[in-house]
Amino acid sequence: MPISTTNPATGEILQTFEPLGAEEIEERLERARAAFEEYRTTGFAERAELLHRAADLLEKERDDIARTLTTEMGKPVTAARAEAAKCVKAMRWYAEHAGELLADEHPSPADVEDSGGSTAYVRYRPLGPVLAVMPWNFPLWQVIRFAAPALMAGNTGLLKHASNVPRTALYLEDLFRRAGYPQGCFQTLLIGSGAVEGVLRDDRVAAATLTGSEPAGRSVAAVAGDEIKKTVLELGGSDPYLVLPSADVAKAAEVAVTARTQNNGQSCIAAKRFIVHREVYEEFTRLFVDGMKALKVGDPMDESTQVGPLASERGRADLEELVEDARERGATVLCGGRRPAAHPAGWFYEPTVLADVTPGMRVHREETFGPVATLYRAADLDEAIEVANDTPFGLSSNVWIRDREEQDRCVRDLRAGGVYFNGMTASHPAMPFGGTKRSGYGRELSGHGIREFCNVTTVWHGTPPDVPTAE
Repeated sequence: MPISTTNPATGEILQTFEPLGAEEIEERLERARAAFEEYRTTGFAERAELLHRAADLLEKERDDIARTLTTEMGKPVTAARAEAAKCVKAMRWYAEHAGELLADEHPSPADVEDSGGSTAYVRYRPLGPVLAVMPWNFPLWQVIRFAAPALMAGNTGLLKHASNVPRTALYLEDLFRRAGYPQGCFQTLLIGSGAVEGVLRDDRVAAATLTGSEPAGRSVAAVAGDEIKKTVLELGGSDPYLVLPSADVAKAAEVAVTARTQNNGQSCIAAKRFIVHREVYEEFTRLFVDGMKALKVGDPMDESTQVGPLASERGRADLEELVEDARERGATVLCGGRRPAAHPAGWFYEPTVLADVTPGMRVHREETFGPVATLYRAADLDEAIEVANDTPFGLSSNVWIRDREEQDRCVRDLRAGGVYFNGMTASHPAMPFGGTKRSGYGRELSGHGIREFCNVTTVWHGTPPDVPTAE
């Protein structure tokens, strides 16, 4: 089946690509292996120079690649430019910090004096070619936050990108090639999902990372487990957004609009479930709904657009099914809940707020990947935390609260990979990113992320033979 670029704002197919055949896949796997044998012997300074060059190129080409992102998956072009800039920042951060993050670790002599050796330390060594199965929602950022640390650690990369962003996938391969990386260091595999298992099972692939849906994660983890290969999974999220009486309610409502609708609502770490204390529920709801209604939905190439189309027709249909199920089961639609009449073409959906959500509704348990928010009323912090944890996911969380003791309780009791107070969840190269429960395992970014695909090696030296031993 051809791999296509389809403009989600119009539904028009702009370009098609034939997927790689078995012989072409074999060629790329062998190039990745051969490149690793050479590249793994380079030092951090050489790797950093290459990554800085790639960052410089991306920065110069930011406007062009932003238009590609918008054309392929529909995010507002302003957000696409910001995504490219974020990638540049992460590339430079890893180029500057990888050496210290992967420096040899030396325990104190007292800790190893009974080992019988003269010297012992830990060294981080690369694993080999790493397969990255990446999603379409942040088609640059998701790849760079894998590629930058993996390449700085001395690994090589094989990218199986989402099939609706082939132009972005090919750009990334070309970017690293033009930056001067040896042939085979970073390659794009234009293949369908059915070809992933064969690539992952190949002995030349050392490990895999996946960002995507829970079913995709299960599939990759099962194959990797069978082959005994390391994986990192960043899967879905249904992040809670708690608002308590001590919060700045007006600010919490303002940020909530962005937190729910960033990237057209198609973000794993977007706030999705808004759990509000009864004392401030009415005020927050009024401000939040007003903010959602005021958003400009339209052409994502328009600089003033705040919400563009969903990335696919299937994605919009899935969202509509969740909203209709909730409506039929008694949820109240406070705004939105339909396709905008002003945009009959393309896969647009109005920013939507659902109240009176109950556990029997699908929307309570499933991830809403689009601009749909669910509202809950909580009697106190205990109930707010209980509702927040009542999800199979555990990616991140947002809490608007000023009391320090209550903040400490949230850090202790919220089952998520992150707790963000009085602000919106965001990823940053210096901070680890990942989740728990069905949101996956392992971490990206920071020192934790760069060490995920390293062979953590213990090095031990016995007493040198030319040094006499005590009698």
